[in-house]
Amino acid sequence: MSADKNNNGVETTGHTWDDGTLEEYNNPLPRWWVWVFYITIVWGIWYTIAYPAWPLIERATAGYKEYSTRSEVAAEIQRFTDMNAELEAELANADLTALERGTPLYNYAIQSGRATFATWCSQCHGSGAAGAEGYPNLLDNDWLWGGDIEAIQYTIAYGIRGDHDDTRFGDMPAHSDLLDEEQIGQIAEYVLSLSGSGSDAAAAEAGAVLFDEEGCSGCHMEGGVGMRELGAPNLTDAIWLFGGDKASIVETIANGRAGVMPTWDGRLSSSQINAVAAYVHQLGGGE
Repeated sequence: MSADKNNNGVETTGHTWDDGTLEEYNNPLPRWWVWVFYITIVWGIWYTIAYPAWPLIERATAGYKEYSTRSEVAAEIQRFTDMNAELEAELANADLTALERGTPLYNYAIQSGRATFATWCSQCHGSGAAGAEGYPNLLDNDWLWGGDIEAIQYTIAYGIRGDHDDTRFGDMPAHSDLLDEEQIGQIAEYVLSLSGSGSDAAAAEAGAVLFDEEGCSGCHMEGGVGMRELGAPNLTDAIWLFGGDKASIVETIANGRAGVMPTWDGRLSSSQINAVAAYVHQLGGGE
């Protein structure tokens, strides 16, 4: 069957639209385009044979080249691990108090600590370590358990109320069964007065007596200056872990607080723990 031609003598497929005003030309594809198309088909078939491509039940075909992006990444990681092996070993056994700024070991510790912090610690303390309600700000100089580099390293390694034998414990007990609402409110007013916040003077005076009588000063010390050995916070500053308004303080006194800092010993290597300690210590609040 011969092809149709339009009035201009151009070969068409015979398909027309809009009452014959639109016609489909029967122009062949350029020879070079056809050959490129065939080449891409052949190349595609070769590629699926050479590289991982076809999905199976538990894996994909490996391809005769057995190429793997995972193995490339693993090899790159191993290359850097080997390159830093000497520094890793030195950091794992380093005296953190003797780290000197500007030395290769110090620089490596800070960079390694930053990466480890971003991976494991930022979920609670924030990417910039500024903390959140219930999660301490690591940028200031207000530390529950001490802010020198050895204290920070100990906290990271063994945690607070964690699952290690050497973890630290120091719960804020609930007082709702021991005190009525008025008494709890009075102690809250006294605590507010310690940090210079607005408070009811008469209620704060009564709260000061209760603060000593009910044993609050046994942990927070006389005047509410805190005790790091027990993780009891300083109540005289304006830094609050769970909020410093009266309602938050009443909630803390009535129901207690017992946040958990995970134990990282056994989860992170010694060099990683030391690196995070060095990184946190230099953020601005380290003592």
